Amino acid sequence: MERAEDKNNDNLTLLGKIFHKLGMSIMCITIGQQIVLLFRALSSFFSESRSFKTDSKNIILQTFFTGVEIFPVLFVVATLFGAIVIVEVMTMTGKMGFSDVVGNLMVVVVIRELGPILTAFLIAGRSGSSLSTYVGGMVINSEVDALATMGVDPIRYLVMPGLIGGTIATFIMTIIFSASAIGAGFLVIKGLIAITGNALNLQLTWDYLSTEILSAMTMMDFVFIVIKPLVFGCIITTNACYQAMNIAHDIRQVPKATGKSVIKSFFYIVCADVVLSIFYFLDYFNEISKII
Repeated sequence: MERAEDKNNDNLTLLGKIFHKLGMSIMCITIGQQIVLLFRALSSFFSESRSFKTDSKNIILQTFFTGVEIFPVLFVVATLFGAIVIVEVMTMTGKMGFSDVVGNLMVVVVIRELGPILTAFLIAGRSGSSLSTYVGGMVINSEVDALATMGVDPIRYLVMPGLIGGTIATFIMTIIFSASAIGAGFLVIKGLIAITGNALNLQLTWDYLSTEILSAMTMMDFVFIVIKPLVFGCIITTNACYQAMNIAHDIRQVPKATGKSVIKSFFYIVCADVVLSIFYFLDYFNEISKII
């Protein structure tokens, strides 16, 4: 095998050898292996041996587990987070005399940045860890090997439903988080104003808040409302399955793999958010150059 591979490498051009070594080096690192697992899971959805009924059932169950069961916690966190952001933004802009940037700040903090990140963190901490524990337990009990022995692709049976269902749920819950942060957060603030007699000294109406937010949103915001949750969902589920499927046959390794999947998911999410935010940074620089 190695001689045949060396012979094939000899037939490559210099550029071909460079790309070959680059590909092999990427395959040897964790991120490269997770990318391979991601594409294998996606390709398994279109395999000839697929069962639409079984796959759909598994995807729906994973979507329900990831999204619906986390909704109460997510709603409470989003409401409190939105209420705090609204108070801080309204207070800060009122004192500085920049009331015309309320919508921009709300879009940046809630919709553009912290909303998707906090949603991804909640899903990684709950659903990602649960997925790692579930798959890791199957690995320890040799159930994954049993699936392969029976001719069932473990990646299509375990990873693919988690990937697609988890990504769909992440997208839906991100939208719900942002909507809850703005809508329910506004209701909380109005309730506090009514109880305290407007001790916060806020002049806040729904028409004003919603109009400012909608006018501040750009087409790029709508694009990244879709892209960010999909990227974060893929990161969470792929990393969770990868950590679980690469543990030693020792029951003590399951909690370690679970903890590692959560921590690495947090790290990957932040890194991915920085990369995706580069588009916004470029837009900011263009606007500043126009002003200057």
